[in-house]
Amino acid sequence: MATVRILSDRVANQIAAGEVIERPAAVVKELVENALDAGATRIEVEFRHGGRALMRIEDNGHGMTRDDALLALERHATSKIAEAADLDRLNTFGFRGEALPSIASVARFELQTRPADRDAGTEILVNGGKFVHVRECGRPVGTRIEVTHLFNSVPARRKFLKTDQTEAAHIVQCVRLYALASPRVAFTLIEDGREIFRSPECTTLVERVEEIFGRQVADAVVPIESSESGLKLSGLIGRPGVGRATRHEMIVFVNGRPVDSRTLNYALIESYHESLPKGRYPLAFVFFDCDPAAVDVNVHPAKREVRFRSEPQVRSFVIRSVLQRLRELGGPIAPATTAGPAILPSGLAPLVVPQAVRPAAAPAVWPPPMVRGTERPAMSPPAPPLPAAPTANPASKIQSLHWRFVGLAHGSYALFETEAGLVLLDRRAAHERVWFDRLVAQFSEGSVPSQQLLLPLPLELDPIAAALLLDRLKFLNGHGFELAEFGRNFFRVEGVPAWMEPADAEPFLRDVLGALRDGRLPEGNLALARAELARLAAAKAVRLPGSPGEVELRSLLGELFATPTPLTSPSGRPTFIEINHGELARRFQK
Repeated sequence: MATVRILSDRVANQIAAGEVIERPAAVVKELVENALDAGATRIEVEFRHGGRALMRIEDNGHGMTRDDALLALERHATSKIAEAADLDRLNTFGFRGEALPSIASVARFELQTRPADRDAGTEILVNGGKFVHVRECGRPVGTRIEVTHLFNSVPARRKFLKTDQTEAAHIVQCVRLYALASPRVAFTLIEDGREIFRSPECTTLVERVEEIFGRQVADAVVPIESSESGLKLSGLIGRPGVGRATRHEMIVFVNGRPVDSRTLNYALIESYHESLPKGRYPLAFVFFDCDPAAVDVNVHPAKREVRFRSEPQVRSFVIRSVLQRLRELGGPIAPATTAGPAILPSGLAPLVVPQAVRPAAAPAVWPPPMVRGTERPAMSPPAPPLPAAPTANPASKIQSLHWRFVGLAHGSYALFETEAGLVLLDRRAAHERVWFDRLVAQFSEGSVPSQQLLLPLPLELDPIAAALLLDRLKFLNGHGFELAEFGRNFFRVEGVPAWMEPADAEPFLRDVLGALRDGRLPEGNLALARAELARLAAAKAVRLPGSPGEVELRSLLGELFATPTPLTSPSGRPTFIEINHGELARRFQK
């Protein structure tokens, strides 16, 4: 029978490091937080080879004495709290006293520090948790920490690290996140000896957002300021109609700390319920401030999550504040083109059927999109025609259905009378299904037509998105795009698929990057990646004619029923619903 024993400090620190220090970016996070807690107004971060070889964080904070520096390397040694009750008055980033000993136990760790009231500084070197030396050194006021050979003492952790490019992207994103949290602190970031980011002190949040996320994002947000009963919301939110496919640009801070808060995320998403289509997320860089006693920051090992004492109060306050600001901007905008089909399991909603239906002049349902302005060179050859939809004798299928066209309902649904009852066809869902199968065929055949742009479109991304795009640049360029790197985190769109309007290129590529972040375009499964790309593309390719006639709608039915799965759209929504005579009789109480 195994006996119970106390773990050595070295083993205990390595276990703690597994929770707190899971990758190089976590080291940078902890040390930048310490620098901010020390009152630094200038922070410089340098790293090499994705943080594996070197991470250096230097600040001009208040520094430490020799005794404090040695004590800081002991487990649970901190200057930020003294008792459990201090967690209710917490106004610092760090408080557990775990970070420095955890980092020192899994790397070569060198610390140099000097307070303003001392003539000499202190240098401490620790290698894999073992002290090598402690001595005096000359340095300016502040602290400099250098971490090298990360996870050399725990190779099992090292093999879980991603590529240098991916780890570097996480470090850059981390530094920019804390630069966003502290706009009045100057940040410098150096990768492999090259300065990639230098932000002086900014007077406004929007200046820092422009430096970090680019002018395109800065122009899409507006300021918000609201307070009520000890709660305060400030920062920047996206304009109505401006959304993203993922939550990666929905950033919230609680009492200055960047966190993942389900309460605040839900409140922001709910506030844009009528301003963004379903499945889209708002842009947000918001700071929520409250009494420290009203929020628990000691929930997650890496302090990523927080819990509020009164979550309903916080949620309702944020929703009211954001809705009020959206109304001031002109009110919520419900995008009609993205509304889903009205699926009515228990019957039929009231319909508005037009008195007359204008016949279509021609049955062409799928013309290639027009190119706006002069974005295609005047001498460029026209884009190749799209391949025909799969043919499986659709005319005979439609004739056998004996569907009689009645009219349009709400512009989105085509109403047909059948031998069994009534059918409501969702035009958008049907178009998406046809486009999806068409694009999948193009992708698999390698015959994706594209159009060259006369004026390339700029695309500025955050570091992680840029790294993902670089990794999949060949994939996208093989599916109708022409993308070229044009500086760090900056790209040019020189060509787009023939089915795409050039103006849609940027939002579509951001949606693709969101899918990449979520793992929905796996690099090791080409068929699955192509299917997901086709699903995203089908939603963008559809442009519904305003007043389609019977000929157009019957052509759409023919193409729909020629696909292998005509009953659902690529996202799983029904393309049509049928209400039989029995259901109609029941609804009319016959």
